[in-house]
Amino acid sequence: MGASSGHEPTVGVLGGMGPLAGATLALRIVELTRATRDQEHISVVLLNDPHVPDRSAAGTAGGQSPLPAMLRGVDTLVHAGVDCIVVPCNTAHLWFDRLQEACPKPILHIVDAVIHDLRRQGVPDGAVIGVLGTPATLQLGLYQDRLVSSGYRPLIPEPAEIQSLLVPAIAAVKANRVEDAHPLVVRAIESLGRRGAQAIVLGCTELPLAVPHARRPALGIVLTDSIDALALQAIEWVGQHAEACGA
Repeated sequence: MGASSGHEPTVGVLGGMGPLAGATLALRIVELTRATRDQEHISVVLLNDPHVPDRSAAGTAGGQSPLPAMLRGVDTLVHAGVDCIVVPCNTAHLWFDRLQEACPKPILHIVDAVIHDLRRQGVPDGAVIGVLGTPATLQLGLYQDRLVSSGYRPLIPEPAEIQSLLVPAIAAVKANRVEDAHPLVVRAIESLGRRGAQAIVLGCTELPLAVPHARRPALGIVLTDSIDALALQAIEWVGQHAEACGA
């Protein structure tokens, strides 16, 4: 990124949803940045608040809204001096518009980052894109409308697969039982592949953690990882806005 005596853009991470996903996003921003020394990396402020109410329960089962806690987190990051914010939780983006309305800094949308990553990986217009995620993310169409608007054809798991594969896999990662989640996620990926998916979105930030990068080539299908996609989008944003921030 280059050293400078001016103000370089700082990325705020509204994490804790879940905690491992937030910590991993901060790590991946470091790992995916092209740098040769400390001073060429990106400044990141991580707020990993695990007390935000469950987003999926709020979205589909009338649970406590996570919005007030997320708004407090955004306010904390803004007062810490960040220049943009990323939220490593897909389901949290069901409240994206209200978060952005209340925030004076830009919040990068995780679905837009994933679509950008599909383009980056050469997935063509008209491709069938399988989407894995929480029940709320899938039922409320967080990805589907944006994929269609971008020229893709979304495909989601059957309801029984969501409950028998994705829900326990996500719960296992949140409980730090990542290895237990792996075979469940692989089965969900393979099922969508058999149904015609040409690429798969790991559209819950717990899911990439269950499919380590080294094990992905064996699956034989394009994967877009919502953690990495968001990290790359943040890195790109910083590169584009460094001059505007006085770097």
